[in-house]
Amino acid sequence: MQVEQLTWTPASGWSSLLPGLSGRAQWVLVFGAPDALNNMDALASLESAYPGACVVGCSTAGEILDTRVQDDTLVATAVHFADTQVRMATARVDGMPDSYQAGTTLGRALNLPGLVHVMVLSDGLTVNGTALARGLRENLPPTVAVTGGLAGDGDRFKQTRVCAGGEVMENAIVAIGFYGDRLRVGYGSLGGWDTFGPERLVTRSEGNVLYELDGQPALALYKRYLGKDYAAQLPSSALSFPLSLRGDHIHDSVVRTILSVDEVSGSITFAGDVPQGSHATLMKANFDRLIDGAAGAARSGLQRLDSFEPALAVLISCVGRKLVLKQRVEEELEGVRQVMGPQALLAGFYSYGEICPHGGVTKCELHNQTMTITTFAES
Repeated sequence: MQVEQLTWTPASGWSSLLPGLSGRAQWVLVFGAPDALNNMDALASLESAYPGACVVGCSTAGEILDTRVQDDTLVATAVHFADTQVRMATARVDGMPDSYQAGTTLGRALNLPGLVHVMVLSDGLTVNGTALARGLRENLPPTVAVTGGLAGDGDRFKQTRVCAGGEVMENAIVAIGFYGDRLRVGYGSLGGWDTFGPERLVTRSEGNVLYELDGQPALALYKRYLGKDYAAQLPSSALSFPLSLRGDHIHDSVVRTILSVDEVSGSITFAGDVPQGSHATLMKANFDRLIDGAAGAARSGLQRLDSFEPALAVLISCVGRKLVLKQRVEEELEGVRQVMGPQALLAGFYSYGEICPHGGVTKCELHNQTMTITTFAES
């Protein structure tokens, strides 16, 4: 397994015109700012540099290149597998209600003999990540895990994009299936947030739309906790104050991030489901625990590889972590590097949601406000 990276900026173009894996890479991951990803000349050059490869990616709230966080660039990571095949599938959605069917479509398209792992990249604003994960989970073998994330748009929440096969799409999802008995994949996902305030009952919700907490309008209650200044900056300010959920239908607990608010209905739309009858608690950042959580996710990813050294680690971290950590954001990447060692190439992006197994219970679940890491090696 061989891996290499290229970077693109509006001023300088691609960092290399003669990639060493040209003609041999089977898979190319490209992450970039929405405007950069929409530069068709840049994508055409990338497709030309790696003919025959599955070129897939999405827009971001920040691109990860080794231990650096970049904005307004493209980062491309090309992979040549010695004995692993890749297959791409795409699905479109008209809105949140189509999310489960999209997951079903993708799962069925990739559920072929020899499937080892699936990575999915989704639109970040029109997809219910919980329903997408369920559709994938129910249509893949129980031994196959899914990792990935929801595309970002900085802290703007206006427009996210997915690219596949030279096309840049809105309201779309792309998934890659990996096939072969020599591929080893590890994964881990951890947060690092602290809860505060009283626990409240979700008394009215529909899917990922929350209407009432303890019988009170959810948005008004949430604003009261945030205070006037933070409330005026919604939905972006909500990235610093996610919800922790627990309940009969939730193993352990999950974290949910706000995507949008509706002043008319007093409701809040989240990246994933907020089940009625569950219990919700506000969360706030703990800087040291956020950084430790990233290192913990890296350790989980390594443990699942047994003795194999990863050639590639794909890091997908929530935009909320970036906004909270600010100038310390690269510390979580440095923590991952310390765990991974020098040999693994690091690539990834800051997202609107992360997809990863939930412990050992499910093989595909939506997370928010976590660092999710997928490690790849060939035996």
